[in-house]
Amino acid sequence: MHYIFNTPNDLLIWDVGHQAYGHKILTERRKIFDTNRQLGGISGFPKRSESKYDAFGTGHSSTSISSALGMAIASKIKGDFNKHHIAVIGDASIASGMAFEGLNHAGVTNANILIILNDNSMGIDPSVGALKNYFTNVKAGKKVRKNNIIEALNFNYSGPIDGHNLDALLTELERLKSIKGPKFLHIITTKGKGLLKAEENQVKYHAPGKFDKNTGELITPKKVPQPPKYQDVFGETIIELAKINKKIVGITPAMPTGSSLKLMLDEIPDRAFDVGIAEQHAVTLAAGMASQGLIPYCTIYSTFLQRAYDQVIHDVALQNLPVIFCIDRAGLVGEDGATHHGIFDIAFLRCIPNMVIFAPMNELEFRNILYTVQLGINFPIAIRYPRGNATLIDYKKPFTKIPFYKGVCVSEGNEIAILSIGSIGNKIKKIQKKLPKNKVAHYNMRFIKPLDEALLHTIFKKFKTIITIEDSVITGGFGSAILEFASTNNYHSNTVKRLGIPDKFIEHGKTSKLFESINLSENDILNYLLSI
Repeated sequence: MHYIFNTPNDLLIWDVGHQAYGHKILTERRKIFDTNRQLGGISGFPKRSESKYDAFGTGHSSTSISSALGMAIASKIKGDFNKHHIAVIGDASIASGMAFEGLNHAGVTNANILIILNDNSMGIDPSVGALKNYFTNVKAGKKVRKNNIIEALNFNYSGPIDGHNLDALLTELERLKSIKGPKFLHIITTKGKGLLKAEENQVKYHAPGKFDKNTGELITPKKVPQPPKYQDVFGETIIELAKINKKIVGITPAMPTGSSLKLMLDEIPDRAFDVGIAEQHAVTLAAGMASQGLIPYCTIYSTFLQRAYDQVIHDVALQNLPVIFCIDRAGLVGEDGATHHGIFDIAFLRCIPNMVIFAPMNELEFRNILYTVQLGINFPIAIRYPRGNATLIDYKKPFTKIPFYKGVCVSEGNEIAILSIGSIGNKIKKIQKKLPKNKVAHYNMRFIKPLDEALLHTIFKKFKTIITIEDSVITGGFGSAILEFASTNNYHSNTVKRLGIPDKFIEHGKTSKLFESINLSENDILNYLLSI
C-alpha cells in the first residue's frame, strides 16, 4: 500500500486497526514499536494524534468505508481530484450494518475510493453469516459473479486474488490507481500466515501474549490455580441455567470466545447465536425474542454496547422488554486503551426509563443475579462485570435469589461511609484492615438503578461524610445518582465525595498502572481515606 500509493497525501484507513502493526513499523514507529500498548507508548490501534500516516483513528470495526468516503467527498469539494482514499476492511467487519451503509452510499457517488476486502474468514473468531458464505463461494469459483453483490452496489469489482502473491497484488493495485470512482478489490489471505502454529490455531493466536518468534510456542508462566475469569463464570453459569430453563437463549455480536458464550454454542447450539459484528441487530433480535416469551441473555462488551444505544432505548426499554444485558469488560480493560475501556455504560444507561442496572462485587453475586433474573422479570436489566479474574477458585455454590434493589453492609463503621458498586468494592475489602478500627463503614450497593433508598436514608442519617467509588466515569455515574438522591431528599448537611474515572479518555497500559494514573489504586484509596 505504501509502495503503490503516496501516503500520507493519499489516505489509508485500516478497519479495526490491530491489522496495522506492519503499517506502524513502516511509518516512523519502528524504533519505538516495543512500547506498543504500554503506558506512555504507542497505541495498539491507528491514532491520528500519533502519526500523520494514521489517517483515521480506529478500534471498533466497520468504520473505514464511511470515513474513507467522507474523506473522498471532502477531497472532491476542495478540488483535489488526484488524491486516493483506501479502506482496508476484513470479511468479519464488512458484514456489519455500518459497512453496508457506507457501501450503499459510496456506490451512488463518483468518489475516488478503493475498498480492499482482506478476506481470511476470521475476525477474532471465525466469521459468520450469509455474506461470509457468499464470499466463500466466490473464493471457490462458484457461479456468483453474474450476481455479484459488490457490482450490484455499483463498484468496480476485481478479484479474488491471492493476497500473499506480492507481484499479482502490486500489479492489480497499480492498475486500480488509474480507475476513477468507487473500486473494490477482493484479496484472499491466511490469518497468521508464515507462523505455522498461528495458521493452525487462528483463534488462540489472535491475541496470544508472548511466544517464541521462531517456533510459535506460547511462553506461559508457571500455572498456579487461579480464580476463573468473569467471562467464564458467565459462560458456565448460563449453560447450567439453560439446561434447567428451556426458554433461555444466548446472543453475542461476534464475541463467542471473548464472552465465553462459545461454551453454550458448542453444547446447546440451537439456543445460542453469534450474529457477527452487528450490535444493533443483536439487541433488537433479543427484544424480538423477549417479546415472545424467551429469556435472552445478550452478552456484549460495554464499549460495543455503545454502538446499539438507540436499540436499547427504542426496541428494549421503551417497550419494557425483559432483555438481560450481560455487559462484559466493564471498567478499565488495559492495553486496548481508550476505544475499549468500558467506562460509560452506567452514565448512558442510568438515564433510560425502565432500565435496571446491577453490578456484582464478586462471582457469587454474579452467578446469583444470572439465576435470579431467569426466574421472571418484567423489565430490562443490565449486569456489568469486569475483564479478568474473579476472586474465588471454588465459586460454583448453590444458587440463591438476590432481592431486587437491595444493597448490603460489608463492614460496620461510625464516621465515614463508603458506597461502592461492582468489583472495585473488593479494593475496599482489602484495605479495610489498614484503616482505623470502627471508623469506616463499607456498603456494597449492588443496584445502581433503582437505588436502595431505604438503605441510603439510614446511611445519610448516620454519616456526615459519604464516599462513592466506581470504575466508571464520574460524570453522570453512580456518584451522581447518590448526589441526586441527597438533593431530592434534602440531605444538605452531608458531604458526598465521589471517586471514579475522571472526565477524560484514558489511554492504554496495564490496568494496575492506569488505576494509579487516576488515583484509584488500592494505595491511593487508602491514603485518601486516611487523609480524611
